[in-house]
Amino acid sequence: MHITVWNEYKHQDNEYIHSIYPDGLLGAIQQAVEGKDATVTTVKLTDPHQGLTDELLEKTDVLIWWAHVCHDEVSDELVAKIHARVLRGMGVIFLHSAHLAKPFKALMGTGCTLGWREAAERERLWTIAPAHPIAKGVPPCVVLEHEEAYCEPFDIPEPDETVFIGWFKGGNVFRSGVTYRRGRGKIFYFQPGHESHPTYLDPNIRKILYNAVRWAYNPEIAEKPAECPCLPPDEQL
Repeated sequence: MHITVWNEYKHQDNEYIHSIYPDGLLGAIQQAVEGKDATVTTVKLTDPHQGLTDELLEKTDVLIWWAHVCHDEVSDELVAKIHARVLRGMGVIFLHSAHLAKPFKALMGTGCTLGWREAAERERLWTIAPAHPIAKGVPPCVVLEHEEAYCEPFDIPEPDETVFIGWFKGGNVFRSGVTYRRGRGKIFYFQPGHESHPTYLDPNIRKILYNAVRWAYNPEIAEKPAECPCLPPDEQL
């Protein structure tokens, strides 16, 4: 399995962020998902081809996408390539503010807007589908002492599965972990992960990311998009 972790990276190369994540957000996410069954490549928006060459995208089994303020800088051409790769079977994990990422919006077909509040408040992340593979080994409630609040209504299609619901100290709730299938590909959106909090160092959050990648992996990605064939009848007409 080949995992690619994509991060816009802008506004993260500063002393405060490095004090929380010595290896950066990319490093923290990489460490959460790596294992003997996987190789992990980390890329940035500022890299050539915006981090995703055709060669790298073609060999990526699961793409992890973290973005915040530079969504519009991602080219429509790259979005179309990601969209097509997902329909062929690539898994993709969208993290935190990637709800407004162009690839996520293209796959959802909605505005993907939500309410938010940056007050470093406590979040209780409730596991409401404990039998789901992404929730394997995750306790009924994960407490994050400091996280950015995301609030309903969340303008997304009805999820295939809602695995986690977040409750924030300010009183709001949010569908914090939801899954979709598009074509042959699996999608997981996961809310926790504001860059100014050590969310990706929490062992339960890391377990969720590790599980999500394995759930999203499809060992049989199609060579080309699905077609609309004219089929002969199975019985004589």
